[in-house]
Amino acid sequence: MQGINLIGRRAFLVGGGAALLGGCTVAQAPAPQVAATSRVPPLYREMYGARPDERFAIPAVDLSKVDPRFWRREVADPTGERAGTVVVDTGSYFLYWTMEGGRAMRYGVGLGREGFGWNGTATIERKAQWPTWTPPAEMIAREPELEEYRNGMPPGLGNPLGARALYLYQNGRDTLYRLHGTQEAYSIGRAVSSGCVRLLNQDIIDLHMRVPTGSRVVVRPPSQSLLG
Repeated sequence: MQGINLIGRRAFLVGGGAALLGGCTVAQAPAPQVAATSRVPPLYREMYGARPDERFAIPAVDLSKVDPRFWRREVADPTGERAGTVVVDTGSYFLYWTMEGGRAMRYGVGLGREGFGWNGTATIERKAQWPTWTPPAEMIAREPELEEYRNGMPPGLGNPLGARALYLYQNGRDTLYRLHGTQEAYSIGRAVSSGCVRLLNQDIIDLHMRVPTGSRVVVRPPSQSLLG
């Protein structure tokens, strides 16, 4: 299995079981100027509507903050991977769940900002609904205000992992990278987090239902983007 390759000045220490990244926090950045959609098709109004049935009621997504190309949709599979694989195309900010018959479900994602990017292969060994977020010790050292969460931040809309999380492992070790939810609609299609792959909460709930434990994850670097 290809190892996770971190791009930039920080390295992931697999052998020592430690990581300098993987905190999944959000960098402060202005919201992108996306033109408001005058008419959102009923399909997408329903897809990204409020989820009051959840443990913590999820509000509807303000789709004026998300470029329509990042709205969830079924597409022809461009990945070349076998069905049942998660493929993150970092160059285009898309995540694909490959399906039978040459089809794939495509989601828009937010990614790690420059210096926190990564690529490689991993396996989803754990899934969680409304997960607890525990910042790594290295992150707490950089951001002392996170000390109160050393033993974990309780689940909720303010939790950086959102409504669901899929945990990426390599050779039986937790990489500290996650596919997870977010309420920050503006971050989709942008590089703003500390390394993890973030989806709108409505999308991560959908992905969480589709992807079984043990699924293979392939993260493609920008130089190998499926869109050229």
